[in-house]
Amino acid sequence: MPDIAFHLLPLLCAAAFFAGFVDSIAGGGGLITVPVMLIVGIPPLQALGTNKVQSLFGAASATIAYARRGHVQLAEQLPMALMAIMGGALGAALATIIPGQVLQAIMPVLLVAIAVFFAVKPNLNDLDTHRCMTPFAFGLTLVPVIGFYDGVFGPGTGSFFMLAFVTLAGFGMLKATAHTKLLNLGSNFGALIVFASFGAILWKIGLLMGVCQFLGAQLGSRLAIRIGAKLIKPLLVIVCVALAVKLLADPANPLRLWLGV
Repeated sequence: MPDIAFHLLPLLCAAAFFAGFVDSIAGGGGLITVPVMLIVGIPPLQALGTNKVQSLFGAASATIAYARRGHVQLAEQLPMALMAIMGGALGAALATIIPGQVLQAIMPVLLVAIAVFFAVKPNLNDLDTHRCMTPFAFGLTLVPVIGFYDGVFGPGTGSFFMLAFVTLAGFGMLKATAHTKLLNLGSNFGALIVFASFGAILWKIGLLMGVCQFLGAQLGSRLAIRIGAKLIKPLLVIVCVALAVKLLADPANPLRLWLGV
């Protein structure tokens, strides 16, 4: 376990609280926590594994808050959550054979496309619309696929779930956010099992950050419930663009290398 100086713990706690707040509304909390963990000296593999611990707290916190207000029925959505767990576990287990360079190259493009979609699409509100897929088909196909991606790579998982729920399941923004947090909880748990089996988790740091993320997610989810799509839509666009910029800022990003920039 890396030797983390005591004075760096407040930085980790602050990052986790803010990540929980943002993630409970629009996703992208890992954009905040993983870089901070790397900055304080946690090795990359342990940073990813530890991030799943504290992300689990945030997703659980937001899920509880949304469920209490009736925006997600936990018993009815349990099969989808189980599919997300399976996808997350498989993704984490097979991460070593997935062409990571391809994911790193296409992710910024997909995130910008999602941001543009939510920014320009009219009539995005908290009202449900016509669904294009049955819940059974949605849970059997898209949920494990996105959960698999979460286990393999991670950034933008919440945005993908949001896009799928709004465009294919016909959910309003608030309902989509609530269900996204439940499925994020599932995929995080599945990936966590695999990371734990490889000993890639710093439990004390993960649990400390988890408490802070839990509190941040409570604040964020309550604010989202109160304001709805007027808050979720712009924050989702900002998070998608920020994720894309963060990925492209890496000089080793394959897309930059391929384009020669």
